Amino acid sequence: MTDVVDTATRSRMMSGIRGKDTKPEKLIRSGLHRLGFRYRLHGKDLPGKPDLVLPKSKAVIFVHGCFWHFHDCHLFKMPSSRSDFWRQKLARNRERDGEHSAKLTELGWRSLVIWECALKGKERLGDEAVIAKVVDWINSDAGNDEIRGKPA
Repeated sequence: MTDVVDTATRSRMMSGIRGKDTKPEKLIRSGLHRLGFRYRLHGKDLPGKPDLVLPKSKAVIFVHGCFWHFHDCHLFKMPSSRSDFWRQKLARNRERDGEHSAKLTELGWRSLVIWECALKGKERLGDEAVIAKVVDWINSDAGNDEIRGKPA
């Protein structure tokens, strides 16, 4: 199937997709900052460049988009055009996420993944509920975890 828009339009559309400072990420940052948590952004010295790094807690937080990280939720839909390309690309993203998580654990870091579906869509938990779960996780001794939208 051919693309429905020309190459220049597709390029402009794709360039608008951000890898950092996304709306869900800013929401989490704002909520944690408001509650007194201090963190570093996009830790370039850590595997996977976590979105938030909390050195005092030896914890990192990733805010993952459900499409780009191949999440099994209602927000993910496999593209109908070039599906083989997308399946390979997204599967490799998921595989890389696992590699980064394993490396972080080896280095003594705990990691939390907040999925986009926890913050938007019909299965969202709500902003304050997600922030509360993040705070509980940071203050606990819990290992790696994830926050996702509730099942329909």
